Amino acid sequence: MIKPVRKAVLPVAGLGTRSLPATKVMPKEMLTVVDKPIVQFAVEEAQAAGIEEFIFVTSRGKNVLEDHFDYHGELYDNLRKRGKSGELAAARTAELATGTFCSVRQAEPLGLGHAIWCARMIIGQEPFAVMLPDELFLCRTPLLKQMLDAYKRLGGNLIAVREVPREMSARYGMVDTNGDDGAIASIRGLVEKPSPAESPSTLSIVGRYVLQPEVLHALDRWEAGRGGEIQLTDAVAKLVGKQPVHGMRFEGRRFDCGIKAEYVAANVAYALARDELSDDVRALVTDLLDTGEAVTPAPLAAAVGT
Repeated sequence: MIKPVRKAVLPVAGLGTRSLPATKVMPKEMLTVVDKPIVQFAVEEAQAAGIEEFIFVTSRGKNVLEDHFDYHGELYDNLRKRGKSGELAAARTAELATGTFCSVRQAEPLGLGHAIWCARMIIGQEPFAVMLPDELFLCRTPLLKQMLDAYKRLGGNLIAVREVPREMSARYGMVDTNGDDGAIASIRGLVEKPSPAESPSTLSIVGRYVLQPEVLHALDRWEAGRGGEIQLTDAVAKLVGKQPVHGMRFEGRRFDCGIKAEYVAANVAYALARDELSDDVRALVTDLLDTGEAVTPAPLAAAVGT
């Protein structure tokens, strides 16, 4: 019997150094794409897939992230008194019901595998999803729903994958396959950030997983892998041969919001997907491209005369 997936783990403990200076004091997951924090897109994707419980793996300075999903009576009352019904509805889209979300601390940045291990007591003995919030997926069918639909047929462990140029393999976890029908690949091995010459394929792991609780037993060993960190990829690799492990190609577009150019592109893409914004944004972007009137700002020191 294939057990349903009810819980999602969202690792949000990172420092966000790729997005400095914006993330100097603000969690990277709270950077906005159009008018929503990045992390809210992941939560809404999970809700659309039927996820009922959310586990945020946080660190010091991340309280604002938890507050974002909480009830905010003072704000709601203020908006009601001012007759701002549209703004009130928008604010409440971020609210998670009491008892459906919690957080655990990752005291030290020891890797993604360690972050998941920190949530082990709440995960328990259930299958669960892992969602890396700084990766956004613009899809007709939300990506996690695509995965859970496939999981209902396949069971076991399921990882979202996509093709990348071989020369980019050192940036990603890569999979070794022993069967591939173009949509689902049977995985016989996983390697974290191999060199192009050592990469077993051109199929890279992206930030969505559906995993069985046995992966937590592998993480119990605290074995350091690539970069001296406890890698989730290594723990999943230990399940191969004991449980099914599949990679699923997905329909949609991925944006890594830790890469500044992709973060900008995500803002444009998500704005174009909104009926009330698409025409204006398309016209503005087209005008910039046609006229080439982008202005390079002067260095700040010169601008303030220092």
